[in-house]
Amino acid sequence: MQTARPDMDGLSSESALKGSTISDNPTGNSQMIRAQTKAQLSPEELVAKAIAPVKREFLRPLPVRPSNNNTNTDSLTTDGDDAVSESKPAPILQEKKSKRQLKRERHQERKSGAHLCNVVAKSGNVSSCPYKDKCRFSHDVEAFKAQKLADLEGSCPFLDNGGPCPYGLSCRFSGTHHDGDVVPAVTTTAKKNNSELNGLNKDVQKLLWKNKMKFPKADNILKLLGLHGPGKKGKSMDNVKDGQILANGCVDVDGNGCRNVALEANNEVECSPKVLEEEDKSDEVQLEKGKDMGNEKDDQIVANGAGVVDGNGCCNLASEAKNEVECSYEALEDLKPDDKPDEESVADELRPLKRAKSSVNDVCSVEVDSDPSVHIKDEDKSCVQNEQTTVTEHTLPDTDKSLKLHLREKKLIDFRDKLYLAPLTTVGNLPFRRVCKVLGADVTCGEMAMCTNLLQGQASEWALLRRHSSEDLFGVQICGAYPDTVARTVELIEKHCTVDFVDINMGCPIDIVVNKGAGSALLTKPMRMKSVIEASSRAVDTPVTIKVRTGYFEGKNRIDSLIEDFGNWGATAVTIHGRTRQQRYSKLADWEYIYTCARAAPHNLQVLGNGDVFSYLDWSNHKSNCPELSSCMIGRGALIKPWIFTEIKEKRHWDISSGERLEILKDYVRFGLEHWGSDTRGVETTRHFLLEWLSYTCRYIPVGLLDVIPQRINWRPPSYFGRDDLETIMASDSAADWIRISEMLLGKVPAGFTFSPKHKSNACDRAENG
Repeated sequence: MQTARPDMDGLSSESALKGSTISDNPTGNSQMIRAQTKAQLSPEELVAKAIAPVKREFLRPLPVRPSNNNTNTDSLTTDGDDAVSESKPAPILQEKKSKRQLKRERHQERKSGAHLCNVVAKSGNVSSCPYKDKCRFSHDVEAFKAQKLADLEGSCPFLDNGGPCPYGLSCRFSGTHHDGDVVPAVTTTAKKNNSELNGLNKDVQKLLWKNKMKFPKADNILKLLGLHGPGKKGKSMDNVKDGQILANGCVDVDGNGCRNVALEANNEVECSPKVLEEEDKSDEVQLEKGKDMGNEKDDQIVANGAGVVDGNGCCNLASEAKNEVECSYEALEDLKPDDKPDEESVADELRPLKRAKSSVNDVCSVEVDSDPSVHIKDEDKSCVQNEQTTVTEHTLPDTDKSLKLHLREKKLIDFRDKLYLAPLTTVGNLPFRRVCKVLGADVTCGEMAMCTNLLQGQASEWALLRRHSSEDLFGVQICGAYPDTVARTVELIEKHCTVDFVDINMGCPIDIVVNKGAGSALLTKPMRMKSVIEASSRAVDTPVTIKVRTGYFEGKNRIDSLIEDFGNWGATAVTIHGRTRQQRYSKLADWEYIYTCARAAPHNLQVLGNGDVFSYLDWSNHKSNCPELSSCMIGRGALIKPWIFTEIKEKRHWDISSGERLEILKDYVRFGLEHWGSDTRGVETTRHFLLEWLSYTCRYIPVGLLDVIPQRINWRPPSYFGRDDLETIMASDSAADWIRISEMLLGKVPAGFTFSPKHKSNACDRAENG
């Protein structure tokens, strides 16, 4: 490609892009004047104004774009070969369709030739579908071929890996497939996913949907610590056996029917006998004077949905502050073996925890109307137990034959001097992490997943936990507001996923997360932070790390007062983002405060810094300024230039060419097609995430174009020409140019294609989870 350079007057001799010529209007002239004014400033003055000091011979005026108040400049619509959609009149309001009509239209669309049955597409045989004529999708192969888009250039990514393509006729590279290949669907599915781990099992998903998943370790720890989340009031669930734990339940109940009352404000345990009522009058249980409650056969769950109740009529309740209950603890001197609950009657369910004889104080009290409490030493009466046990005195249930590891005996991960790719929302997907692994990243972490969505079995949320076989040191990041949901999620991940560590996000600044009490909201509740870390770290053997910000409000940092406690609570490592929640990304990270926290941290807690690492000099300076710092997490710097890991390891400023950058994009596309699929849907999904990534990469300025190196992450790049046409396109902040790059790799966009970047990379306060 020819180099497009401006002449001495600042105007280009030839345009680098078709359709990006300078217009002779007042707006274009004012932009040209501003560009010339900036060109007259010295590099030092430009740096002081946070403007990238690009060499003068590469500067150019900003390209003029049509302005329309009724048009969203952040989105782009293309139709055929048109790059920018023309202004169209407002659409006429149409009558709203009913749900039945919409369902009928969706059914008809599936039956069209565009939606070929997956089984038929894989095998190429119409009779291979087990549903025959009852299948919801089309079996018309000829109609599908007639409307199918043209194949893409290149070869099928699955064939390149030595395996058959699982998409068959629907693959956009079907022309490279061998004729006559018929591969069973089971074989192709296994071949497609053999390099990816942590998929959601259908049986596990069904248990989560039905709230029948058991969490013995998490619930035992929650019971010991007296930590239980708020239950759902007004909801009762029947016919649940003794000891059963619900995924969304908040309270654990033992065999004697006693419930732990955990006040969130002061973590006090309060107990009170309650009247258990059911909506069905025939099964109503009433508490009367001297009435025996030991004849109940079916176990019930309290109306607030907070726990499991056995036949003795008692339960563990996580009460709120407004619950006015009284508690009486008295020692039961002679505890007979016959008074213990019968564990054999619940052989199919989780058995109650075994307790040391010297650590159990039982008190039986029955409160009847206005009469005083009557204390009874009979198991058939309502019982209240005060269990004064510690973690070391408490044994695991019989279902777990392994020994519980001490906190110091847990598996530890050494983050020291390792290059850590931060968990990044939307863009930090599996294909992007594979690209970073190729370029030198040591530690990778999945995108942030919400605990409640994981416990509900949402497939889209579980997809964030996927791991590629090339990620040798991999963790997942979760976000939750309450210790019970976080602890159960951690246990669920340890049981059904292969991860090296679990990171708890306590610094996410997004409003939708903070308003639910998660993310940065936990910074205002240190006791809640303690409960979450203790419950999750004790429930599993997998190392648990946390990610925090310096504080919630600007100017009120508080991590330095908590750093000594993180290790005692059970955290293996803590990553400190050098900004408050209120700052978002509007200011530079406060690394001096990160240094202060790292020096104050105990020896058993690893401290990692995060924020504005954009070159190997940034990395080296942080490590040399604070030797106590284990490592640095890299977020937005990796989004803008993923080869930063190579620069750090080789200790150089890589003046990467546009051709080398294009090869990185090709690798991303190939990884994306392997992950999301090579059919039309997979191609468009890959295109969407590629465009999201390109909205960040346009902020990179080549080293050879700068007067001052290295580039800082807060510099605003001016409009400039690249050293070739491709480099000029890559530097554009126009969505039209991003789409043009995607068409180089994935072919033409479909008619009516629309793209609007989710993250505005130019606005520091709108970026997320970097």
